[in-house]
Amino acid sequence: MKRGWIHWDKTQLPPEAFAVRLDRVRKALAERGLPAMAVYSDVWRSNHARYFANFMPYWNRSLVVIPRQGQPVLLCGLSPRVYPWIRSVTVIEEIRPAGNPAQRLLELASERQWNRLGMLARPQWPQEIAGPLGEGAVALEDVPAAGIYEPGLDQWELAMRRLAAAMARDVLTQEMATRGESEDSEFVGRLERAYRRAGAEEVVILLSDGRTAPAPPRGRAYGDGWSVAVALEYRGHWVRVSRPQTTPVLTESLRRRWEVLLGHIQGPSDAACCYAEILSGPLPYEPCDRSKLRAGDLFAFHLQFHSDGRRFFYGDSCRFSETGAELL
Repeated sequence: MKRGWIHWDKTQLPPEAFAVRLDRVRKALAERGLPAMAVYSDVWRSNHARYFANFMPYWNRSLVVIPRQGQPVLLCGLSPRVYPWIRSVTVIEEIRPAGNPAQRLLELASERQWNRLGMLARPQWPQEIAGPLGEGAVALEDVPAAGIYEPGLDQWELAMRRLAAAMARDVLTQEMATRGESEDSEFVGRLERAYRRAGAEEVVILLSDGRTAPAPPRGRAYGDGWSVAVALEYRGHWVRVSRPQTTPVLTESLRRRWEVLLGHIQGPSDAACCYAEILSGPLPYEPCDRSKLRAGDLFAFHLQFHSDGRRFFYGDSCRFSETGAELL
C-alpha cells in the first residue's frame, strides 16, 4: 500500500499529455475496428493506467476502459467516498463500483452494445479476471502496448522521470554526506523522511555493508565502505538509483566504469555483475535482458564492483535511444 500523498500538479504534467495519449489509443482502436480497450491496474502494475489516465491506486484492482468515442471509464472496487478524490487527480469522470471487475466490464460492454473489446497487453492480465472475461459473450482481442504505450518517446513522461531521478540523486547525495556514525536503520529513516518531504509517494531503501547484496537495514553501524540502493516513486513515475560510500578515488573509478559499460550496454561485457531493470513496462521495475533494449525503453542499469574483498554498487536510471543509452 502506498503511504505518500498522490497529487496531480498540472504545471508539471498538463492535461494535454493525456489528451495526446488517449488520441493515440483511439486511432489504434479505429485501425483495429475495436469500440474500446480495457487497461488492467493494481497497486504494483499501475504504469499503463497511470500513463493513460493518471490513475494510481493506493490498493485494489481496477480497469480503465478507453472507448473509441467518449471518455475513459473506471471500474474499481474502491469505496465511493474516494470517487471525488479520484476525479481530482485523474482525467476520469465516470467511475463505477466493481467488486468483480470482469463482470462489470461485460455489463458495460452489453450496455454499450460492444461485441468486441481490446485488452491492453492481454497476456499480462491476472487469470482470475482474464478467465471470466473469456467466457463472456464479448470477443476479446489483445492490443500490444507497442505503438500506443511509449513512455520513453513521450516528452511529458521523460520530464517527470527526470524530476524523479533528480530527486533520487540529490536527496541521496545530501543524506549520505551527513550520515555520521548512525546505525543503518536511523539513516534509512532520515533518508525516507527527506524523500517523503520532497513529494515521493513510495520509497524502497536497501543497504549493503560490502559483504552482501543490498538488503533492508538490520540495526547495525556501518564503517567505511557501504552502498545504498533506492527505488523511488514520484507522481507515479518510478526510478532506481544506487551509490557507494567509500573513498573519493574508488567512487570516481566506479562511476567511470559504470559510464563505460552504459555506453556499450547491449554488447558483451567483462563485468560479470552488471544488470538492467526495465522501468517502462507495466511494473515499476523488473529484470530485463540488456541485449533486448530498444529505442524508447526506460531502464535502470547497475554495476557491482569488487575492491579489497568488498562489493560496491553503482546504478542509475536511463533512457535507450537510437544513438544509445543516456542518463535520465
